[in-house]
Amino acid sequence: MGMKDVTRVLLVIGTLLVVSAASIAFALQVTPEQSVSTLGQTVAVGTTAPSWSASGPGEVVLFGQSLPTEVEFLGPVRPRLALTDISINEQVTALFDPRGDPGAATAVGEALAAGWRRYFLWEIAFVTLGALVLLGAIAGWRRFDRRRTVIAMVGGLVFVQAVNLTSIMVTAVTAPGILRQVESVSGLVGRKQLRPVSPAAGPAEPGIRAVVLGDSTAAGLGGPSLPDPTRADEACHRSAFAFAGTLARVNEWTVRNLSCSGATIDQGVLGIQVADGLRIPAQLAVAKRAIDAEVVIVNVGANDMRWSTLVRLCGASDTCDDRALTAYYQRSLADFTGRYYELLRQLAALPGDPLVIVNQYYAPFDPALAGCLAAAGLTPEKLRTLLGLLDTLNTVLADGAETFGYHSVRPDFAGHELCTDQPYVQGRRTRRRCTRTRAGTW
Repeated sequence: MGMKDVTRVLLVIGTLLVVSAASIAFALQVTPEQSVSTLGQTVAVGTTAPSWSASGPGEVVLFGQSLPTEVEFLGPVRPRLALTDISINEQVTALFDPRGDPGAATAVGEALAAGWRRYFLWEIAFVTLGALVLLGAIAGWRRFDRRRTVIAMVGGLVFVQAVNLTSIMVTAVTAPGILRQVESVSGLVGRKQLRPVSPAAGPAEPGIRAVVLGDSTAAGLGGPSLPDPTRADEACHRSAFAFAGTLARVNEWTVRNLSCSGATIDQGVLGIQVADGLRIPAQLAVAKRAIDAEVVIVNVGANDMRWSTLVRLCGASDTCDDRALTAYYQRSLADFTGRYYELLRQLAALPGDPLVIVNQYYAPFDPALAGCLAAAGLTPEKLRTLLGLLDTLNTVLADGAETFGYHSVRPDFAGHELCTDQPYVQGRRTRRRCTRTRAGTW
């Protein structure tokens, strides 16, 4: 074989490799995610972007946040699973019942594996389409006759699919076996689903129309004391400024405010919290005694995200969007997203199917009014960065509520931020004008 022939062969192989890469890239872009529904969960199954590594984690998308899976998959492309909807019905309720259908634990994994297989059948079809279009265009450009065109397109398609199947078939073949072991979407990101929180000890409390759960933004930290406060009211710094009191007055309801300053999802809402030396029962456990509650309002996020620490780091740094602070925030947000999923799931087991409202966080800063925050190192530029991070948290809160069929609202504190004449942002040591913030209070 002469040099000319070798050059021609290399050119053909190079052309086919380019066609293969373009066809596979096209297929991965246009292949529709496969929607699967099981046990009330609807998940869109697709793939991550290709990588150069031979193995690695897949991707789970919860409430708009992309989280790496705990398990690793073989191959350059891996599963991408996006939770799109949760139906709060008898199927989901069965997940909370350890005496339920023994096949429920494997139903999610089987559905994900089936969706993955369907995805790759579509991917193969789109690779075929892309390859035929490109090979036909090349044949036309080279002015092949019909016979040579057919040979070029058939031979080229065989080559392209061989490359396609060789490069991704290892993932297509091995991923279903891994996915079949999945019992829940949250389990993929390393958070085990908990058994339902049991009602707190004591008799049922009929007549309560609304229950408030959460942190100091719901407790009203910094306001005047409640009349005849209980020991728990004092330990949790619940005040007369809390919106639970306004809700009770306006609607002439009996409202139970269970929120507590410093509460997180794990230590406060779903678990016991120690506040000022007092053991406070899990808020959700006490809420389950309110058997007639029609509305449950939830405020969470600031303490889970360690927002006050982030604000201090921002004030002490030259900039609030450097790599270290960004990584800190992203880790906190990923951890919070998993906890938030579990909270939303647990809220489904509330008695009486009440209306669930998740409050987003108000904007505590106005960059145009940053004067009183200069001593803390918070410039207008830094405040804009912090408000952008807050928007991301609020997006997670809103998307999570929507996914589970709950409601989400965002309070408007415009004109009452820090440094205004009448700030709504209060701290534990602040009565009239806020000069500092505390965890969960901003």
